[in-house]
Amino acid sequence: MADPSDDDVGACAALVARGDPPRFRAAMAAPLDVRRVLFPIYAFNLEVARAPWVVSDPMLARIRLQWWRDVLAEIAEGRPVRRHEVATPLGAVLDADAARALDDLVVVRHDDLERAAPADADAVVAYADATAGALLRMAGRLAGGTGDDALGLAGRAQGLAGYLSAVPILRDRGFDPLPPGDMDLTTKALAEQGLDAARRARSLDADARSRAVMLVLPEAAATLRALSKHPAAPVPSEPPLRARLSLAWRAASGRP
Repeated sequence: MADPSDDDVGACAALVARGDPPRFRAAMAAPLDVRRVLFPIYAFNLEVARAPWVVSDPMLARIRLQWWRDVLAEIAEGRPVRRHEVATPLGAVLDADAARALDDLVVVRHDDLERAAPADADAVVAYADATAGALLRMAGRLAGGTGDDALGLAGRAQGLAGYLSAVPILRDRGFDPLPPGDMDLTTKALAEQGLDAARRARSLDADARSRAVMLVLPEAAATLRALSKHPAAPVPSEPPLRARLSLAWRAASGRP
C-alpha cells in the first residue's frame, strides 16, 4: 500500500460530502491519518451503492459494477490501477485481502438490480451486515484497528440507519425496500435492532483505531432512535444538535 496524494483524498472527501453526508461527518471527526484511509473507501462505496439506482437500464448498472470489479482485480493482483479520481487513491490504501473483500461487497450490490422486496426483516439485517458491516470491518482493519466484532456491529447500526432513511425515496421510485407487512412496525423493529447493535458495539473493548472508525455511531443511533419512535416521519437531512454534540464529544474522548 502507498499513501494517496492530498489532491486524491480531497477529491474523494468532496464526493462523500455530497453523496454520503453521515459518513463524511464521521470521517471528519477521525484523526487525519484515519481520514486518509476512510475517504477513498467511502467514495468507492458511494460509487457502487448508487450504481443500481442512478441509471434506468439495469445493463448499464451491471457495466458500472463490473468496471469496479475490474479495478479491484487490478489491486488484488498487484497490477497498475487505472487513473480515476476514486480508483487511484483506492489502490493506494487497499491491500489484496481488502480488494477481495470489497469485491464481495460489489457482488452483493448486484442483488439491488433485481429490485425485489426482501423476504423478511432478517434479510434486511443480513444485507446491512454484508454491505455497511463488511465495509466498516475492512476500513477499521486498514486504519490499524483490531476490533472486528465491534466494527461489524457498528456497521450494522449505520447500515440499518442509512437503509431505513432511504425507504421513502426508494418507494417513491417504485421499489419495495421492506418486506411485505406493516411498514411502520417493520421499520420500528429494524430500528430497534440497529440500536441494539450500536449498544453492543459500544460495550466491546475496541482499540483506539477501531473507535475512530466507529464514529459513525452517534448519528446512526440518533437516526435509529427517531425511526423507532416515529417510523413514518421523514428523517432530517441534517442531524439534530444532540447528535452533532455527541459526535464532537465522542471524537474528543475517543469513545464512539
